Amino acid sequence: MQAEVSTLFGLNIYTEKGIYIGKVDDVVLEVNEKKTTGIAATKLNPNMFDSGSKGVVVPFRWVTAVGDVILIRHVKDQFKKPEEIAEEYDIPEDEE
Repeated sequence: MQAEVSTLFGLNIYTEKGIYIGKVDDVVLEVNEKKTTGIAATKLNPNMFDSGSKGVVVPFRWVTAVGDVILIRHVKDQFKKPEEIAEEYDIPEDEE
């Protein structure tokens, strides 16, 4: 996949299942290897991230398509809030 880095800024990021993740704020580059290693996302989906999160870096290897939006692989439980993981596995909150 080849695109100019500047074209990524401001694009919305969604999973392949159509779940909004956030908006591209920056791109992480590995200059010596001449490759993109991550996408810094802000304006995060509050249903997917802790409300205190200002941003996350999505590994570029998760990107499946770049166009009018960026699509990433849907990685189960990757973005869940800690309390949701505890509920799913019936972990009492004091044992987390």
